[in-house]
Amino acid sequence: MVLEMKNISKNFGGVKALSNVSFVVKNAEIHGLLGENGAGKSTLMNILAGIFPPSSGEIIIDGTSIEHMTTRKAKELGIRFVHQELNLVNDLKVYENLFLGEEISSKFGWLNKKQMIEKSKKVLSEINLNISLEEKVSNLDTSHKQLVEIAKAILFDCKLIIMDEPTTALTNKEIEHLFSIMRKMKNKGVSMIYISHKMPELFEICDKYTVFRDGKFIKSGHFKDIDEKIATELLVGKSISTEDIVIKGKTSYDAVLKVSNITCEPFFRDISFDVKKSEVVAITGLHGDGRGELAEALFGVLKINSGNVLLNNKALNFKNIKNVMNMGIGMVPRNRKERSIIKDMNIMDNLFIASFVHKSNGLFLNKKNQRKKYKISCEKTNIKAHSPDDIITSLSGGNQQKVILSRWLEVDSLVYILDNPTQGIDVGAKFEIYNIIRNLSKQGKSIIVFSSEFPEIYQIADRCIVMYKGRINKILDRDELKEMTIMYYATGANLEEIK
Repeated sequence: MVLEMKNISKNFGGVKALSNVSFVVKNAEIHGLLGENGAGKSTLMNILAGIFPPSSGEIIIDGTSIEHMTTRKAKELGIRFVHQELNLVNDLKVYENLFLGEEISSKFGWLNKKQMIEKSKKVLSEINLNISLEEKVSNLDTSHKQLVEIAKAILFDCKLIIMDEPTTALTNKEIEHLFSIMRKMKNKGVSMIYISHKMPELFEICDKYTVFRDGKFIKSGHFKDIDEKIATELLVGKSISTEDIVIKGKTSYDAVLKVSNITCEPFFRDISFDVKKSEVVAITGLHGDGRGELAEALFGVLKINSGNVLLNNKALNFKNIKNVMNMGIGMVPRNRKERSIIKDMNIMDNLFIASFVHKSNGLFLNKKNQRKKYKISCEKTNIKAHSPDDIITSLSGGNQQKVILSRWLEVDSLVYILDNPTQGIDVGAKFEIYNIIRNLSKQGKSIIVFSSEFPEIYQIADRCIVMYKGRINKILDRDELKEMTIMYYATGANLEEIK
Protein backbone atom coordinates (compact mmCIF):
# COMPACT_ATOMS: atom_id res chain seq x y z
CA MET A 1 0.00 0.00 0.00
CA VAL A 2 1.18 3.51 -0.84
CA LEU A 3 -0.26 6.14 1.48
CA GLU A 4 -0.29 9.91 0.94
CA MET A 5 -1.82 12.30 3.44
CA LYS A 6 -1.80 15.82 1.98
CA ASN A 7 -2.18 19.12 3.84
CA ILE A 8 -4.05 17.61 6.79
CA SER A 9 -5.34 20.00 9.47
CA LYS A 10 -7.42 19.18 12.53
CA ASN A 11 -9.04 21.57 14.99
CA PHE A 12 -10.61 20.63 18.33
CA GLY A 13 -12.61 23.71 19.23
CA GLY A 14 -10.03 26.48 19.54
CA VAL A 15 -7.09 24.07 19.66
CA LYS A 16 -5.22 23.34 16.41
CA ALA A 17 -3.88 19.80 16.77
CA LEU A 18 -2.55 19.55 13.18
CA SER A 19 -1.62 22.37 10.85
CA ASN A 20 -1.34 21.57 7.14
CA VAL A 21 0.83 18.44 7.54
CA SER A 22 1.75 15.93 4.85
CA PHE A 23 2.87 12.35 5.33
CA VAL A 24 3.90 9.65 2.83
CA VAL A 25 4.44 5.90 3.35
CA LYS A 26 5.67 3.73 0.48
CA ASN A 27 4.79 0.09 -0.21
CA ALA A 28 6.43 -2.48 2.11
CA GLU A 29 8.04 0.29 4.16
CA ILE A 30 8.39 0.60 7.94
CA HIS A 31 8.03 4.31 8.58
CA GLY A 32 8.85 5.81 11.97
CA LEU A 33 6.59 8.67 13.05
CA LEU A 34 8.42 10.80 15.61
CA GLY A 35 7.35 13.66 17.82
CA GLU A 36 6.90 14.62 21.43
CA ASN A 37 3.61 13.88 23.17
CA GLY A 38 1.09 16.36 21.82
CA ALA A 39 2.95 16.78 18.51
CA GLY A 40 -0.03 15.44 16.55
CA LYS A 41 1.11 11.89 15.73
CA SER A 42 -1.86 10.08 17.24
CA THR A 43 -4.27 12.67 15.86
CA LEU A 44 -3.01 12.04 12.32
CA MET A 45 -3.25 8.26 12.80
CA ASN A 46 -6.79 8.56 14.18
CA ILE A 47 -7.72 10.47 11.04
CA LEU A 48 -6.15 7.75 8.87
CA ALA A 49 -8.02 5.05 10.80
CA GLY A 50 -11.33 6.89 10.35
CA ILE A 51 -11.84 7.55 14.05
CA PHE A 52 -12.51 11.20 13.34
CA PRO A 53 -12.41 13.34 10.17
CA PRO A 54 -9.81 15.96 9.27
CA SER A 55 -10.81 19.63 9.29
CA SER A 56 -9.16 19.84 5.87
CA GLY A 57 -6.79 17.86 3.67
CA GLU A 58 -6.81 14.69 1.60
CA ILE A 59 -6.07 10.98 2.10
CA ILE A 60 -4.80 9.15 -1.00
CA ILE A 61 -4.31 5.36 -1.03
CA ASP A 62 -2.69 3.66 -4.02
CA GLY A 63 -3.44 6.76 -6.11
CA THR A 64 -7.14 6.97 -5.15
CA SER A 65 -8.50 9.82 -3.05
CA ILE A 66 -10.57 8.48 -0.12
CA GLU A 67 -13.63 10.53 0.75
CA HIS A 68 -15.18 10.42 4.23
CA MET A 69 -12.88 7.86 5.80
CA THR A 70 -14.56 5.75 8.50
CA THR A 71 -13.29 2.94 10.73
CA ARG A 72 -15.19 0.39 8.61
CA LYS A 73 -13.79 1.82 5.37
CA ALA A 74 -10.26 1.81 6.83
CA LYS A 75 -10.58 -1.89 7.73
CA GLU A 76 -11.97 -2.70 4.26
CA LEU A 77 -8.92 -0.96 2.76
CA GLY A 78 -6.64 -3.15 4.90
CA ILE A 79 -5.63 -0.56 7.55
CA ARG A 80 -5.24 -1.86 11.11
CA PHE A 81 -4.44 0.15 14.24
CA VAL A 82 -2.58 -1.15 17.33
CA HIS A 83 -3.48 1.57 19.82
CA GLN A 84 -1.27 2.88 22.61
CA GLU A 85 -4.32 2.70 24.89
CA LEU A 86 -5.08 -1.03 24.80
CA ASN A 87 -8.30 -1.52 22.86
CA LEU A 88 -9.39 -4.81 24.42
CA VAL A 89 -12.50 -5.81 26.37
CA ASN A 90 -11.38 -7.29 29.69
CA ASP A 91 -14.58 -9.28 30.24
CA LEU A 92 -14.26 -11.15 26.92
CA LYS A 93 -12.06 -14.15 26.18
CA VAL A 94 -8.90 -13.90 24.09
CA TYR A 95 -10.42 -15.33 20.90
CA GLU A 96 -13.55 -13.18 21.36
CA ASN A 97 -11.38 -10.07 21.49
CA LEU A 98 -9.52 -11.11 18.35
CA PHE A 99 -12.76 -11.32 16.37
CA LEU A 100 -14.68 -8.53 18.12
CA GLY A 101 -16.80 -6.76 15.52
CA GLU A 102 -15.67 -9.19 12.81
CA GLU A 103 -17.05 -12.47 14.14
CA ILE A 104 -17.33 -15.54 11.91
CA SER A 105 -20.90 -16.81 11.75
CA SER A 106 -22.84 -19.53 9.94
CA LYS A 107 -25.49 -18.86 7.29
CA PHE A 108 -28.07 -19.10 10.08
CA GLY A 109 -26.34 -16.33 12.07
CA TRP A 110 -24.81 -18.55 14.78
CA LEU A 111 -21.24 -17.73 15.84
CA ASN A 112 -18.71 -20.24 14.52
CA LYS A 113 -16.63 -20.63 17.66
CA LYS A 114 -14.62 -23.56 16.30
CA GLN A 115 -13.42 -21.66 13.23
CA MET A 116 -12.60 -18.51 15.24
CA ILE A 117 -10.54 -20.56 17.70
CA GLU A 118 -8.68 -22.35 14.88
CA LYS A 119 -7.76 -19.04 13.22
CA SER A 120 -6.84 -17.56 16.60
CA LYS A 121 -4.54 -20.51 17.35
CA LYS A 122 -2.76 -19.96 14.07
CA VAL A 123 -2.10 -16.25 14.62
CA LEU A 124 -0.97 -16.74 18.25
CA SER A 125 1.39 -19.45 17.02
CA GLU A 126 2.83 -17.02 14.47
CA ILE A 127 3.75 -14.54 17.19
CA ASN A 128 4.80 -17.29 19.63
CA LEU A 129 2.21 -16.30 22.25
CA ASN A 130 1.42 -19.28 24.47
CA ILE A 131 -1.83 -18.38 26.26
CA SER A 132 -5.26 -20.00 26.47
CA LEU A 133 -7.74 -18.66 23.93
CA GLU A 134 -10.51 -19.27 26.48
CA GLU A 135 -8.78 -17.07 29.07
CA LYS A 136 -10.46 -13.79 29.96
CA VAL A 137 -8.31 -10.83 28.91
CA SER A 138 -8.65 -9.35 32.42
CA ASN A 139 -6.49 -12.24 33.72
CA LEU A 140 -3.58 -11.51 31.34
CA ASP A 141 -0.58 -9.42 32.29
CA THR A 142 0.05 -6.20 30.38
CA SER A 143 2.68 -7.63 28.02
CA HIS A 144 0.34 -10.44 26.93
CA LYS A 145 -2.48 -7.94 26.41
CA GLN A 146 -0.18 -5.93 24.15
CA LEU A 147 0.66 -9.04 22.11
CA VAL A 148 -3.04 -9.92 21.80
CA GLU A 149 -3.60 -6.39 20.43
CA ILE A 150 -0.84 -6.99 17.85
CA ALA A 151 -2.26 -10.44 16.99
CA LYS A 152 -5.64 -8.80 16.38
CA ALA A 153 -4.04 -6.48 13.82
CA ILE A 154 -2.33 -9.23 11.84
CA LEU A 155 -5.20 -11.74 12.04
CA PHE A 156 -6.92 -10.29 8.99
CA ASP A 157 -5.54 -9.55 5.53
CA CYS A 158 -4.00 -6.16 6.21
CA LYS A 159 -1.96 -3.90 3.93
CA LEU A 160 -0.92 -1.22 6.43
CA ILE A 161 -0.53 -1.48 10.20
CA ILE A 162 -0.29 1.51 12.53
CA MET A 163 1.65 0.64 15.69
CA ASP A 164 1.39 3.27 18.44
CA GLU A 165 3.97 2.52 21.16
CA PRO A 166 3.61 -1.28 20.72
CA THR A 167 6.59 -2.26 22.90
CA THR A 168 5.80 -0.26 26.05
CA ALA A 169 4.97 -3.38 28.09
CA LEU A 170 7.15 -5.91 26.24
CA THR A 171 10.39 -7.53 27.38
CA ASN A 172 13.52 -7.32 25.23
CA LYS A 173 12.93 -10.88 24.01
CA GLU A 174 9.32 -10.07 23.09
CA ILE A 175 10.46 -6.92 21.27
CA GLU A 176 12.98 -8.93 19.23
CA HIS A 177 10.23 -11.37 18.31
CA LEU A 178 7.87 -8.53 17.33
CA PHE A 179 10.56 -7.08 15.06
CA SER A 180 11.01 -10.49 13.45
CA ILE A 181 7.26 -10.60 12.72
CA MET A 182 7.38 -7.05 11.32
CA ARG A 183 10.21 -7.95 8.95
CA LYS A 184 8.29 -11.00 7.70
CA MET A 185 5.23 -8.85 7.08
CA LYS A 186 7.33 -6.25 5.28
CA ASN A 187 8.67 -9.00 3.00
CA LYS A 188 5.04 -9.88 2.21
CA GLY A 189 4.42 -6.31 1.05
CA VAL A 190 2.76 -4.93 4.20
CA SER A 191 3.51 -1.28 5.08
CA MET A 192 3.83 -0.19 8.70
CA ILE A 193 3.76 3.09 10.59
CA TYR A 194 5.73 2.78 13.81
CA ILE A 195 5.27 5.34 16.61
CA SER A 196 7.75 5.12 19.48
CA HIS A 197 9.81 7.28 21.82
CA LYS A 198 12.54 4.63 22.03
CA MET A 199 15.32 5.74 19.70
CA PRO A 200 17.23 2.43 19.53
CA GLU A 201 14.02 0.66 18.40
CA LEU A 202 13.29 3.26 15.72
CA PHE A 203 16.80 3.04 14.29
CA GLU A 204 16.72 -0.77 14.36
CA ILE A 205 13.37 -1.47 12.70
CA CYS A 206 12.41 1.59 10.60
CA ASP A 207 13.44 2.52 7.06
CA LYS A 208 12.32 6.17 7.01
CA TYR A 209 11.25 8.79 9.53
CA THR A 210 8.92 11.76 9.67
CA VAL A 211 9.10 14.27 12.52
CA PHE A 212 6.17 16.34 13.81
CA ARG A 213 6.44 19.17 16.32
CA ASP A 214 3.55 21.20 17.76
CA GLY A 215 1.17 19.84 15.13
CA LYS A 216 3.44 20.76 12.21
CA PHE A 217 5.54 18.75 9.76
CA ILE A 218 9.26 19.22 10.43
CA LYS A 219 11.21 16.76 8.29
CA SER A 220 11.25 13.35 6.56
CA GLY A 221 14.20 11.22 5.56
CA HIS A 222 16.03 7.90 5.93
CA PHE A 223 17.22 6.73 9.34
CA LYS A 224 20.55 5.72 7.82
CA ASP A 225 21.27 9.41 7.18
CA ILE A 226 20.90 10.59 10.81
CA ASP A 227 21.93 9.55 14.32
CA GLU A 228 20.11 9.64 17.66
CA LYS A 229 21.46 13.08 18.56
CA ILE A 230 20.11 14.61 15.33
CA ALA A 231 16.77 12.80 15.79
CA THR A 232 16.44 14.17 19.34
CA GLU A 233 17.21 17.71 18.22
CA LEU A 234 14.59 17.41 15.46
CA LEU A 235 12.05 16.26 18.06
CA VAL A 236 12.53 19.05 20.58
CA GLY A 237 13.72 21.79 18.23
CA LYS A 238 16.92 22.38 20.18
CA SER A 239 19.99 20.64 21.50
CA ILE A 240 19.47 18.95 24.89
CA SER A 241 22.39 19.16 27.26
CA THR A 242 22.32 16.35 29.81
CA GLU A 243 25.22 17.57 31.91
CA ASP A 244 23.15 19.70 34.26
CA ILE A 245 20.54 16.98 34.83
CA VAL A 246 22.81 14.42 36.48
CA ILE A 247 22.36 14.36 40.25
CA LYS A 248 25.55 13.83 42.21
CA GLY A 249 26.97 14.13 45.69
CA LYS A 250 24.19 15.82 47.64
CA THR A 251 23.00 13.10 49.99
CA SER A 252 23.36 13.11 53.76
CA TYR A 253 24.46 10.25 56.01
CA ASP A 254 20.99 9.95 57.56
CA ALA A 255 19.03 6.90 56.39
CA VAL A 256 15.39 7.90 56.08
CA LEU A 257 14.17 4.48 54.89
CA LYS A 258 15.67 1.21 56.14
CA VAL A 259 14.57 -2.03 54.49
CA SER A 260 15.72 -5.15 56.38
CA ASN A 261 15.48 -8.71 55.09
CA ILE A 262 12.00 -8.37 53.59
CA THR A 263 10.53 -11.33 51.72
CA CYS A 264 7.38 -11.60 49.62
CA GLU A 265 7.09 -15.08 48.15
CA PRO A 266 7.24 -16.05 45.36
CA PHE A 267 8.44 -12.67 44.04
CA PHE A 268 11.48 -11.64 46.08
CA ARG A 269 13.33 -12.61 49.24
CA ASP A 270 15.79 -11.28 51.82
CA ILE A 271 15.91 -7.69 50.44
CA SER A 272 17.92 -5.18 52.49
CA PHE A 273 18.90 -1.61 51.61
CA ASP A 274 18.51 1.94 52.87
CA VAL A 275 17.75 5.30 51.31
CA LYS A 276 19.29 8.47 52.69
CA LYS A 277 17.81 11.94 52.87
CA SER A 278 17.93 13.65 49.42
CA GLU A 279 19.17 10.44 47.81
CA VAL A 280 17.93 8.98 44.52
CA VAL A 281 18.29 5.19 44.50
CA ALA A 282 17.58 3.33 41.26
CA ILE A 283 16.47 -0.30 41.33
CA THR A 284 16.93 -2.24 38.09
CA GLY A 285 17.25 -5.71 36.60
CA LEU A 286 15.66 -7.88 33.92
CA HIS A 287 12.14 -9.20 33.42
CA GLY A 288 11.07 -11.48 36.27
CA ASP A 289 13.55 -10.07 38.79
CA GLY A 290 10.80 -9.12 41.27
CA ARG A 291 11.41 -5.39 41.32
CA GLY A 292 7.85 -4.49 40.27
CA GLU A 293 6.50 -6.53 43.18
CA LEU A 294 9.11 -4.96 45.49
CA ALA A 295 7.78 -1.50 44.58
CA GLU A 296 4.22 -2.62 45.39
CA ALA A 297 5.26 -4.27 48.66
CA LEU A 298 7.00 -1.10 49.88
CA PHE A 299 3.70 0.75 49.36
CA GLY A 300 1.60 -1.91 51.07
CA VAL A 301 -0.05 -3.33 47.94
CA LEU A 302 1.54 -6.76 48.41
CA LYS A 303 1.91 -8.42 51.81
CA ILE A 304 5.45 -8.82 53.14
CA ASN A 305 5.95 -12.31 54.63
CA SER A 306 8.93 -11.42 56.81
CA GLY A 307 11.42 -8.63 57.55
CA ASN A 308 10.69 -5.01 58.42
CA VAL A 309 10.74 -1.50 56.98
CA LEU A 310 11.60 1.56 59.07
CA LEU A 311 10.80 5.17 58.14
CA ASN A 312 12.77 7.61 60.33
CA ASN A 313 13.43 4.68 62.69
CA LYS A 314 9.72 3.94 63.08
CA ALA A 315 8.24 0.67 61.79
CA LEU A 316 5.95 1.18 58.81
CA ASN A 317 2.36 0.12 59.43
CA PHE A 318 1.34 -1.91 56.37
CA LYS A 319 -2.23 -2.52 57.58
CA ASN A 320 -3.54 -0.57 54.57
CA ILE A 321 -2.28 1.85 51.92
CA LYS A 322 -3.73 4.91 53.70
CA ASN A 323 -1.54 4.12 56.73
CA VAL A 324 1.52 3.93 54.46
CA MET A 325 0.59 7.27 52.88
CA ASN A 326 0.00 8.89 56.28
CA MET A 327 3.42 7.78 57.47
CA GLY A 328 5.10 9.50 54.51
CA ILE A 329 5.34 7.17 51.50
CA GLY A 330 4.02 8.17 48.06
CA MET A 331 4.02 6.03 44.94
CA VAL A 332 3.73 6.60 41.19
CA PRO A 333 2.89 3.11 39.84
CA ARG A 334 4.07 1.73 36.52
CA ASN A 335 1.73 1.66 33.53
CA ARG A 336 -0.40 4.77 34.14
CA LYS A 337 -3.08 3.49 31.74
CA GLU A 338 -4.02 0.58 34.00
CA ARG A 339 -2.73 1.62 37.43
CA SER A 340 -2.87 5.42 37.76
CA ILE A 341 -5.25 7.46 35.64
CA ILE A 342 -8.97 7.28 36.35
CA LYS A 343 -10.29 7.56 32.82
CA ASP A 344 -13.79 8.82 33.66
CA MET A 345 -12.51 11.63 35.89
CA ASN A 346 -11.37 15.06 34.78
CA ILE A 347 -7.78 16.29 35.05
CA MET A 348 -8.26 18.20 38.31
CA ASP A 349 -9.95 15.33 40.14
CA ASN A 350 -7.23 12.93 38.95
CA LEU A 351 -4.62 15.32 40.32
CA PHE A 352 -6.16 15.80 43.77
CA ILE A 353 -7.59 12.37 44.55
CA ALA A 354 -4.57 11.21 46.62
CA SER A 355 -4.44 14.41 48.70
CA PHE A 356 -8.21 14.14 49.28
CA VAL A 357 -7.77 10.62 50.67
CA HIS A 358 -4.71 11.69 52.67
CA LYS A 359 -5.75 15.06 54.08
CA SER A 360 -9.49 15.61 53.79
CA ASN A 361 -11.68 15.33 56.89
CA GLY A 362 -14.92 16.53 55.30
CA LEU A 363 -17.39 15.32 52.73
CA PHE A 364 -17.18 18.33 50.43
CA LEU A 365 -14.43 19.82 48.28
CA ASN A 366 -13.53 23.49 48.16
CA LYS A 367 -13.57 23.86 44.36
CA LYS A 368 -12.32 27.44 44.40
CA ASN A 369 -9.31 26.50 46.52
CA GLN A 370 -8.73 23.41 44.37
CA ARG A 371 -8.56 25.48 41.18
CA LYS A 372 -5.94 27.76 42.74
CA LYS A 373 -3.85 24.74 43.77
CA TYR A 374 -4.39 23.16 40.35
CA LYS A 375 -2.92 26.23 38.63
CA ILE A 376 0.14 26.14 40.92
CA SER A 377 0.63 22.39 40.29
CA CYS A 378 0.44 22.88 36.51
CA GLU A 379 3.12 25.59 36.71
CA LYS A 380 5.39 23.43 38.89
CA THR A 381 5.33 20.41 36.58
CA ASN A 382 4.60 22.22 33.29
CA ILE A 383 1.33 20.40 32.61
CA LYS A 384 -0.13 21.51 29.29
CA ALA A 385 -3.91 21.27 29.49
CA HIS A 386 -6.76 23.28 28.00
CA SER A 387 -9.06 23.07 31.03
CA PRO A 388 -8.99 21.31 34.43
CA ASP A 389 -12.49 20.03 33.61
CA ASP A 390 -11.30 18.08 30.53
CA ILE A 391 -11.08 14.31 30.99
CA ILE A 392 -7.61 12.98 31.74
CA THR A 393 -7.47 10.97 28.49
CA SER A 394 -7.63 14.20 26.48
CA LEU A 395 -4.01 14.81 27.48
CA SER A 396 -0.90 13.42 25.83
CA GLY A 397 0.92 10.59 27.63
CA GLY A 398 3.63 12.90 28.99
CA ASN A 399 1.08 15.33 30.42
CA GLN A 400 -0.92 12.47 31.94
CA GLN A 401 2.25 11.30 33.67
CA LYS A 402 2.95 14.79 34.99
CA VAL A 403 -0.59 14.89 36.42
CA ILE A 404 0.12 11.61 38.26
CA LEU A 405 3.42 13.00 39.57
CA SER A 406 1.62 16.18 40.68
CA ARG A 407 -0.96 13.99 42.45
CA TRP A 408 1.76 12.76 44.78
CA LEU A 409 3.59 16.06 45.08
CA GLU A 410 0.35 17.41 46.60
CA VAL A 411 0.61 14.74 49.30
CA ASP A 412 4.13 15.98 50.19
CA SER A 413 5.61 12.58 51.10
CA LEU A 414 8.99 11.96 52.70
CA VAL A 415 9.84 9.06 50.37
CA TYR A 416 8.68 8.74 46.76
CA ILE A 417 8.54 5.37 44.99
CA LEU A 418 8.56 5.96 41.22
CA ASP A 419 7.96 2.78 39.22
CA ASN A 420 8.99 3.38 35.59
CA PRO A 421 8.07 7.08 35.83
CA THR A 422 8.92 7.89 32.18
CA GLN A 423 7.30 4.83 30.58
CA GLY A 424 5.79 5.64 27.16
CA ILE A 425 6.60 9.35 27.08
CA ASP A 426 8.77 11.44 24.77
CA VAL A 427 12.31 12.64 25.33
CA GLY A 428 11.30 16.21 26.19
CA ALA A 429 8.81 15.09 28.86
CA LYS A 430 11.41 12.65 30.22
CA PHE A 431 13.87 15.45 30.90
CA GLU A 432 11.11 17.49 32.56
CA ILE A 433 10.44 14.55 34.90
CA TYR A 434 14.17 14.19 35.59
CA ASN A 435 14.16 17.85 36.64
CA ILE A 436 11.18 17.21 38.93
CA ILE A 437 13.13 14.35 40.55
CA ARG A 438 16.16 16.62 40.93
CA ASN A 439 14.04 19.31 42.61
CA LEU A 440 12.48 16.78 44.98
CA SER A 441 15.98 15.68 45.94
CA LYS A 442 17.03 19.29 46.59
CA GLN A 443 14.00 19.66 48.88
CA GLY A 444 15.30 16.79 51.02
CA LYS A 445 12.98 14.10 49.70
CA SER A 446 14.21 10.52 49.30
CA ILE A 447 13.40 8.84 45.99
CA ILE A 448 13.41 5.23 44.80
CA VAL A 449 13.19 4.91 41.01
CA PHE A 450 12.45 1.51 39.46
CA SER A 451 13.75 1.55 35.88
CA SER A 452 15.22 -0.74 33.24
CA GLU A 453 16.72 2.08 31.13
CA PHE A 454 20.42 2.72 31.74
CA PRO A 455 20.45 6.30 30.32
CA GLU A 456 17.69 7.16 32.77
CA ILE A 457 19.49 5.53 35.69
CA TYR A 458 22.67 7.40 34.82
CA GLN A 459 20.80 10.70 34.62
CA ILE A 460 19.24 10.54 38.07
CA ALA A 461 20.75 7.93 40.40
CA ASP A 462 23.19 8.34 43.29
CA ARG A 463 23.25 4.58 43.75
CA CYS A 464 21.84 1.63 41.81
CA ILE A 465 20.53 -1.65 43.21
CA VAL A 466 20.69 -4.50 40.67
CA MET A 467 18.27 -7.40 41.19
CA TYR A 468 18.48 -10.93 39.85
CA LYS A 469 15.82 -13.60 40.31
CA GLY A 470 14.15 -11.95 43.29
CA ARG A 471 17.31 -11.00 45.18
CA ILE A 472 19.70 -8.06 45.33
CA ASN A 473 22.77 -9.10 43.37
CA LYS A 474 24.77 -5.87 43.65
CA ILE A 475 24.56 -2.30 44.93
CA LEU A 476 26.57 0.10 42.76
CA ASP A 477 27.82 3.53 43.80
CA ARG A 478 27.57 6.52 41.48
CA ASP A 479 31.11 6.15 40.11
CA GLU A 480 30.46 2.47 39.28
CA LEU A 481 27.46 3.17 37.01
CA LYS A 482 28.21 1.69 33.60
CA GLU A 483 25.75 -0.09 31.34
CA MET A 484 27.94 -3.19 30.95
CA THR A 485 28.42 -3.40 34.73
CA ILE A 486 24.68 -3.23 35.39
CA MET A 487 23.98 -5.87 32.72
CA TYR A 488 26.71 -8.11 34.18
CA TYR A 489 24.91 -8.27 37.53
CA ALA A 490 21.37 -8.16 36.08
CA THR A 491 22.05 -11.36 34.11
CA GLY A 492 23.65 -13.08 37.11
CA ALA A 493 26.93 -13.55 35.24
CA ASN A 494 28.89 -13.06 38.48
CA LEU A 495 26.95 -15.91 40.10
CA GLU A 496 27.75 -18.20 37.19
CA GLU A 497 31.44 -17.46 37.77
CA ILE A 498 31.13 -18.38 41.44
CA LYS A 499 29.55 -21.71 40.53
